[in-house]
Amino acid sequence: MSIQWFPGHMVAAQKKAAETMEFTDVVIEVLDARIPGASQNPMIKELGAARQRAHLKILNKSDLADPNITEQWIQYFNKMPQTKAIAISCKKVNEPKKILALCKTLAPHRGDPLKPLRMMIMGVPNVGKSTLMNAILNRRIAKVGDEPAITKQQQRHQINDHMILVDTPGMMWPKIHHPSDGDLLAANNNIGKNAYFEEEVAEKLGIILLAQYPALIATRYKLEDLKMDAIALLESIAKKKGFPLKNHGVDLERAASTLLNDYRQGLLGRISLETPASRMLMMSRQTLSAEEEPSQNTEI
Repeated sequence: MSIQWFPGHMVAAQKKAAETMEFTDVVIEVLDARIPGASQNPMIKELGAARQRAHLKILNKSDLADPNITEQWIQYFNKMPQTKAIAISCKKVNEPKKILALCKTLAPHRGDPLKPLRMMIMGVPNVGKSTLMNAILNRRIAKVGDEPAITKQQQRHQINDHMILVDTPGMMWPKIHHPSDGDLLAANNNIGKNAYFEEEVAEKLGIILLAQYPALIATRYKLEDLKMDAIALLESIAKKKGFPLKNHGVDLERAASTLLNDYRQGLLGRISLETPASRMLMMSRQTLSAEEEPSQNTEI
């Protein structure tokens, strides 16, 4: 079963964002650089397209992502109309300061006291939006924490006499259509923990890591033989970490939490879980699979 998570307060946040979009010049969408495709909210794209708003995509947490793959995503997004993309890490003080200048280039007709540049910052929960807001404004105005959906209400900030920035709550969308997106969002801690089982998400993460970053896994957990599946990986982590159970088994639940936390904190190394090519392949496969399913009204 695919992961779904759409708390009630996000319904009101979506409605408010749609209203604010009318008075916005540039949409700043914050993505996780490790999963830029999966962390795109389709509602943001629809709202911006309906009003023909310029779009700045911020690939945040780039210090945790594979730099070569991040560059692929930057090139991919920059080919889109009315769109610019930049990779940053909010841990580096000067990087967030580039954002306002980039927004100005996307809406050169705005940016004076008579016509101030109006920007709205959006993104899925726990993608680093609040940290970015604090860095742009150079003061702590947004609560920061390592859990999704801390910000609940929209806030308007007057940066100066020619720039206005609106901060929005982290928003998901009513239905995650691609099951793999739910897995990736859960692995990156963008979804509330009550919406998924850590062992299942850790298994999906393990499959990707064993295929794409085996050397990082071997180094972190001191493993010599990586000819294993994701379950065996969790078992190996449990044994290495000493997570036994009373029945002489191993605690896979603790092993799953360890793998997820090590990945999220960057302790495994710089990792990206999807590329533009892998995302396009995933979407084409799922589209083909849906087309091949027989209609519910088909008689056999």
